[in-house]
Amino acid sequence: QLQLVESGGGLVQPGGSLRLSCAASGFTLDYYAIGWFRQAPGKEREGVSCISSSGGLANYADSVKGRFTISRDNAKNTAYLQMNSLKPEDTAVYYCAAGSYYSHNGCGGMQYWGKGILVTVSS
Repeated sequence: QLQLVESGGGLVQPGGSLRLSCAASGFTLDYYAIGWFRQAPGKEREGVSCISSSGGLANYADSVKGRFTISRDNAKNTAYLQMNSLKPEDTAVYYCAAGSYYSHNGCGGMQYWGKGILVTVSS
């Protein structure tokens, strides 16, 4: 079964940190760009960050630049999103997805999606 599974979400206080993981099973992530997306209550899904298949290129939404870091470990077939200095407005369901290409605007040609994981930033 081809799937992506997110983990590492939960409740954190403002200013805190979380690291999300995205593990693939049934296929290898090596040839895919990996994107993290989020959807806050009542809002449309938005792109957060994208990393190229090699891991050499990455981009971020302006709202998370300087606070979030995307990475990947192809040997572990896993991608990550390190989230620091979290704000209440970061509260959302976070999704990872594997796409066919990376661009400076974000990942494209998304083919596989995780089911999402909730991140809540609240005191």
